[in-house]
Amino acid sequence: MTTSDSQTGGDGAPDDGGPTGVSYVMPVLNEVREIRSAVESLVAQDYAGPFEVILALGPSVDGTNEVVAEMSAADPRIRSIPNPVGSTPAGLNVAILASKYPVTIRVDAHSVLPTDYTRIAVETLERSGADNVGGIMLAEGRTPFEKAVARAYGSRVGLGGTPHHVGGKEGPADTAYLGVFQRHRLLEVGLFDENIKRGQDWELNRRLRSTGGTVWFTPALKVLYRPRPSLRTLVRQFVATGIWRGELVRRFGVAGSARYLVPPVMVLGVGLGLVAGILGLIGLAAHTGLAWAVIGFAIPAVYAVFVIVAAAATGQADGGRSRWWFLVVLPCIHFGWGLGFVAGFLALTKNITAHVGR
Repeated sequence: MTTSDSQTGGDGAPDDGGPTGVSYVMPVLNEVREIRSAVESLVAQDYAGPFEVILALGPSVDGTNEVVAEMSAADPRIRSIPNPVGSTPAGLNVAILASKYPVTIRVDAHSVLPTDYTRIAVETLERSGADNVGGIMLAEGRTPFEKAVARAYGSRVGLGGTPHHVGGKEGPADTAYLGVFQRHRLLEVGLFDENIKRGQDWELNRRLRSTGGTVWFTPALKVLYRPRPSLRTLVRQFVATGIWRGELVRRFGVAGSARYLVPPVMVLGVGLGLVAGILGLIGLAAHTGLAWAVIGFAIPAVYAVFVIVAAAATGQADGGRSRWWFLVVLPCIHFGWGLGFVAGFLALTKNITAHVGR
């Protein structure tokens, strides 16, 4: 950021050359379990500059909005605005437009920021000259199920070992987790695409890069992330994520990220293997030439062995119950994401994608 970015004006920055002001923006929908700890982690930052917390409230039905109203009444730096659409990109956009400071920090209701997050992020933004800076999503579970999900998030066998999950070298990146942005660049590229309910961060970063900007990854930034608390919500999350990733790949290509193709290829392979194996069993029973197809069972068998070995090797640190959950969680992530990807890529969900991924 230039010196002018920190001057008084419409950007709301201080006029004394002090630390740049920051705006935390968070879309919120049915997060009564997590919202208080997420917001408290923002207020507790050790950053010396001025800040505001803007919560874009969707039509929650679980008491979230009442908790937010209580926090806003206690601290005027916390304010809420309506997000009647309820989607993540719509909430981010209304919050960004309502913000006043030159640095926009995207946060998630499932995330808890360490106290040094903002200080490190702003320093990195200024040092790198980037448009967006992001770090590592450090998943941490509380129950055996959540611990298994967190282990899958942070392992290469779970989500493919991307830098924002497992770490890596600091430098330019294709995308970044959450994001600490120069606000004026968000406005220049047109904010988040509200027609993309999941993966909107990747698509926005694509536009930032295509207009000459830089997206920057640094492992110094770590965000505590709380996984979904149940199998149903986990599967729903990954089906929605897969649908939108398939849609994005159909629109823009894989952009050199072949890892996006691994789950759908695995799903298709296992599915075809099962079909072939069943036809082989029928062939054996009917004494036809299809008997050879029974070898198709080898594909799902290999995948099952992979999951068992991964659970034994990856889940040791979390104890017995989490390791057993890992045997369930890993296939749910793979198949949910993979099946969603195939549906999204083939546009089989064209009539429902507007409602998936809120």
